[in-house]
Amino acid sequence: MRPCEFGELTAFVAIAEEKSFRKAAARLNLTASTLSHSLRSLEERLGVRLLNRTTRQVSPTEAGIALLADIAPALLAISGAVENVNAFREIPKGTVRINTPRIAAEMVFLPQLREFCQQFPDITLELATNDGFVDIISEGFDAGVRIRGDVQQDMNAVRLTADFHSAVYGSPDYFARHPQPRTPADLKNHACIGRREIASGSLYRWEFEKDGRQMAVPVRGPLVVDSVSMMTRIALDGAGLVYSAQSAEHDALVAESKLIRVLEDWSVTFPGFFLYYPGHRQLSAALKAVTGYFRWREAL
Repeated sequence: MRPCEFGELTAFVAIAEEKSFRKAAARLNLTASTLSHSLRSLEERLGVRLLNRTTRQVSPTEAGIALLADIAPALLAISGAVENVNAFREIPKGTVRINTPRIAAEMVFLPQLREFCQQFPDITLELATNDGFVDIISEGFDAGVRIRGDVQQDMNAVRLTADFHSAVYGSPDYFARHPQPRTPADLKNHACIGRREIASGSLYRWEFEKDGRQMAVPVRGPLVVDSVSMMTRIALDGAGLVYSAQSAEHDALVAESKLIRVLEDWSVTFPGFFLYYPGHRQLSAALKAVTGYFRWREAL
């Protein structure tokens, strides 16, 4: 159906139901002459008279009564469907699908999910963890999460975290059995928990920097994992050293003397995570709620 045909049918229904061009024009926020033109076009296209008009009265013909009975419910259903869609723009509800690296899901989303769900009970947040690169548009995601340098220029981006500082942790029990490393070179004598890179398939080399000197150290140990929570648990159990981003959780464990941070003066800074979505796409109220809730706010 062409757009003009839909407009003509809408005009016919309004006139037939109101039995007045003036009242129908007020209902549709149009002029009476515009409705009259639309009705004439519809009757000419169908080749049948739909309304009897006099100076005092408007009433549907037999053909008009039949057409009104068929299309009025359909137009009402369409109007209701449009209103339902408008509600998604105005009221935070519906499903928001986000593709995110596992580490971002654990660091950004998981600690806040309970409060978010309580505040926005009509939103279903679907998190798909994927450490590889995904085309969020072709895969049907509303948004994605990556470090800033990996976000395409035509995407809108909202910061989720501050920049990261690398950290090496071990438990007091582990260091009761092994001396603390003083330089990255000392790691060759330690059990280091590995992490495999998704893109290359190789084991990640621990990166360090001090006084302008940079190095990437290959490490070896008893385990290779891809989860921050698993690495933290392994470190707490004393099975080895872990290399991860410094976080509030790790700071609390250090303060409680459950973990010890080493090689702090060799820390490297990495870009933080950003939530991104297509720049040309209008945000739903649900996605606005997600970006507003999880966006990073610098501590005062």
